[in-house]
Amino acid sequence: MAERTTSPLPSWTTVAPPLGLVALVLAWGRDLGMVPVVLVAVVLASAVLAAVHHAEVVAHRVGEPFGSLVLAVAVTIIEVALIVTLMASGGKDTASLARDTVFAAVMITCNGIVGLSLFVGALRYRLISFNAEGTGAALATVTTLAVMTMVVPTFTTSAPGPEFSTAQLAFAAVTSLALYGMFVSTQTRRHRDFFLPVSDEGVLLEDDHADPPTDRETVASLGLLLVSLVAVVGLAKVESPAIEAGVAAAGFPQSFVGVVIALLVLLPETLAAVNAARRKRIQISLNLALGSAMASIGLTIPAIAVASIWLEGPLLLGLGATQMVLLALTVVVSVLTVVPGRATRLQGGVHLVLLSAFVFLAINP
Repeated sequence: MAERTTSPLPSWTTVAPPLGLVALVLAWGRDLGMVPVVLVAVVLASAVLAAVHHAEVVAHRVGEPFGSLVLAVAVTIIEVALIVTLMASGGKDTASLARDTVFAAVMITCNGIVGLSLFVGALRYRLISFNAEGTGAALATVTTLAVMTMVVPTFTTSAPGPEFSTAQLAFAAVTSLALYGMFVSTQTRRHRDFFLPVSDEGVLLEDDHADPPTDRETVASLGLLLVSLVAVVGLAKVESPAIEAGVAAAGFPQSFVGVVIALLVLLPETLAAVNAARRKRIQISLNLALGSAMASIGLTIPAIAVASIWLEGPLLLGLGATQMVLLALTVVVSVLTVVPGRATRLQGGVHLVLLSAFVFLAINP
């Protein structure tokens, strides 16, 4: 086995987190022009990528399926930070931002990440296999969370509009956390083997990663991960006016801000899932996709429910008719994809078409 080589210069993933903190200190509370906004955006993107890299290092140390869980939670923390900072600065105009972002995350993960992973994997290996038991359990949990938090509010009558009353919101938050906790317990303890990669014959595959990082490397990555998350939270607050102005200048609906947030935080997750698909570890790709969707709902909604105590204006969570149709179609197609336990390029292509329909209708409702 080749010995590890060390570079005299630190890698960009080591430099990006402290650089993000420096940029945050310099930009906080200032009215930035075009060039500083672009530079801050580059640093913000670097901090997001660095955060996911260090989450992957920690994940590699703890192994699957814990690795996918670490990455999903890290990404969700970033998402919650972006939503809360934008809602705090936008007031009543951002009443539907949480719903728009979470729904966009569900559509991007269940159609974009799943579809792209299946398509890339099948393009290389023709027929790809995964564990239907674990994937089906994850899909059922995502579906229940999505319906309970984003469909039910459209039909409740205790509060005006597509929103929960205080008691209903508290119930939805508690049940979301409970359901997410039950899934994590199932995934990481009694039925852990349901979420491990399998061969075409259904045999569990051994992990093909390199040697796990040392304790020192793991602790260093954990520290840099925390620094990255702090930088992302602060820089998101700095960039929030530019994001909203950009969406308005393009003539897109205000709800498209949620799509931008979801695309930003899920881009690194997408890259990780595609890389796993290239190695024929489709189950890891599906763990990342559905785990992120689950964490996005199961952790974001309770966090926003707590934040709504001091945030101004209503909290609109109920989906519109078009969004509910897209969600229902996504669930049906996902079930048909998961049940056989294997897929071809066709299934991946169908999911990608659903994603393109969501993006198009978000721009042109």
